[in-house]
Amino acid sequence: MKNKKILLVLSLVSVFLVTGCTKILKTEDKKVVQNPVTGQNLVENILCQPSDEETKKLYIENNIDINSLPQCNEFSITSSGYEGIWNTVFVKPLAWIIIKVGELFQNYGLSIIFVTLLIRFILYPVTKKTALQSEMLKKAQPELEKLEKKYRNQTSQEAQMQKSQEMLFIYKKYKINPLSGCLFSFIQIPLFFAFYEALNRLPVIFERDFLTLQLGTTPLTALGNGQYQYLIVVILAILATHYSFKLNKTASMGADQEKQMSYMMKFATVMIAVTSFTVSVGIILYWICNNLFTILQNLMVKRGKKNDNIL
Repeated sequence: MKNKKILLVLSLVSVFLVTGCTKILKTEDKKVVQNPVTGQNLVENILCQPSDEETKKLYIENNIDINSLPQCNEFSITSSGYEGIWNTVFVKPLAWIIIKVGELFQNYGLSIIFVTLLIRFILYPVTKKTALQSEMLKKAQPELEKLEKKYRNQTSQEAQMQKSQEMLFIYKKYKINPLSGCLFSFIQIPLFFAFYEALNRLPVIFERDFLTLQLGTTPLTALGNGQYQYLIVVILAILATHYSFKLNKTASMGADQEKQMSYMMKFATVMIAVTSFTVSVGIILYWICNNLFTILQNLMVKRGKKNDNIL
């Protein structure tokens, strides 16, 4: 069952990696074109026109017809027509919402935060089930460990079938659905890629700032310019990731699996830390808010579980 889960998640990742449509703008000699202010790699297939004159000039010099694109405040879901299921169903609607909320708040950093939280609230019934499964697995852990010890040295087919039946009985007793733990992963992965594409393809995002931080700048670029305040978002991303993983940790079936899971969590945290230096502040802001919501949700579920009154 666990192998099937891993294969399904990896397959989903592969699908969205293949269908992702962000194209980095390059010169004729294959050099990446960067925004002169933020240092961000410019995207060839932007969804609307940049307002900065220097940025416009870079696009024109590299033969990109930006005049055929709508102004960002005039962008709609149907702009540029049908562009495949991924863009039409996921990226463009999300980009449109981010723009409209940004216009409402007059701040696109707040727009990213609001849209992230809005989506998480909408998905709360699904993500709550994942958190509940984690808590129920922890409650069932003593019985599962006892079952492992009982059949540790029994390798016959009959014994393994009996073990599976007893395990299913424990799952039923604690209302555990092994597949429900994958639900959040199936939702989280496409959402991340959709946000990544929408933010990267909206010039209005990388032309704005939030709390003095340029949304399109990468912390690595900022640090190279002596702007050390950008370390704040990197630190917040690392902390939010660490505590999100920690609270979302499910009970393991044995000491070896416990060590393996601990290693994977540490490795994932390190990868997020490294990646945080090379992606835009807008993407990091989404990641921080998303993980903070997960932390708050899991704390509420744990508290409700202790009071025998799960939300």
